[in-house]
Amino acid sequence: MINKMKGIKEKYDILTQEIADPSIIADTKVWQKKVKEHSSLQPLMEEYEKYEKLNKDYEDAKNLIETEIDPEMKNMLKDECEDLKKKIEDSEEQLKILLLPKDENDTKNVILEIRGGAGGEESALFAHSLLRMYQMYCDSHKFKMEIMNIEETELGGIKEVQAMIKGKNAYARFKYESGVHRVQRVPETESQGRVHTSTVTVAILPEMEDTDVEINDKDIRIDLFRSSGAGGQHINKTESAIRITHFPTGIVVSCQDERSQTQNKEKAFAMLRAKIYDYYQQQKEAEYKQNRKSQIGTGDRSERIRTYNFPQGRVTDHRIGLSLYNIEDFMNGDLDEMIDALTLADQQKKLSEQED
Repeated sequence: MINKMKGIKEKYDILTQEIADPSIIADTKVWQKKVKEHSSLQPLMEEYEKYEKLNKDYEDAKNLIETEIDPEMKNMLKDECEDLKKKIEDSEEQLKILLLPKDENDTKNVILEIRGGAGGEESALFAHSLLRMYQMYCDSHKFKMEIMNIEETELGGIKEVQAMIKGKNAYARFKYESGVHRVQRVPETESQGRVHTSTVTVAILPEMEDTDVEINDKDIRIDLFRSSGAGGQHINKTESAIRITHFPTGIVVSCQDERSQTQNKEKAFAMLRAKIYDYYQQQKEAEYKQNRKSQIGTGDRSERIRTYNFPQGRVTDHRIGLSLYNIEDFMNGDLDEMIDALTLADQQKKLSEQED
């Protein structure tokens, strides 16, 4: 690992010089690429500098023990050595995590899709609760959510909704939300006070650029239609909504949130690119099911990942066996403890596989 770190440090030092070179700065595209690479290595370099300093301090303390005569000072130095040894081990573990292969999609924006599942209207109402939960998480973490398409029910539930989530490392924070979310609670419409079980499916897709996914004109059909539902009466007077059908995959997307046909078309294509990418990724993962073991459920849409038990005030993630008894806060967007635990579990699993 240390030999690998030395090689990366050499590369980092070269990049540091290059991004300050006027001849490279003059070529904006090349400079931006090098700045991005330099920035991605920075956390690793900071940890490596910390690791080297800890090792130097440890060696210095060990040498002092050998020359120290005073017993009390000697014991203090021994305690310091033990403390430094623990810090070195922690830093080494952090370096191993930082050296793990990066998910190339982690820095990307997210297409969020929520669909009601089993449970009828109660499922649709919980889909609305999940959308609110993610919106509140976005609001508290400087992510921006834009609704792209939504189908609401008469009682205020949601049959399905697609939204764009924009912000730094959005996919890294949301990717573990993909799967089936199960809710156990007493519906407002239940007069007997019986607990019902319903499900909602969440899909998290990384936003793709034009260069990431190629869409040929001959493979799609674009239909225009009038927007419906909430959005103002004016929106129904023109065919501003867009529906795109992709023939090779059978994927159909629509966007009717914006008043402008051009804006709806742009958002619909963003959604289509994400879904096409996801479609082929799912096929690839199905062929290599053994590789799926290294994931904490980021891909399987049919996997039941979490249960929200309102009578017990409990949220349980079945992938890592973690239960939190703060369901009210959780539904108000306090997701960090769960997301951090899932991220750590994924990292630890990849580390153990790497060591095997």
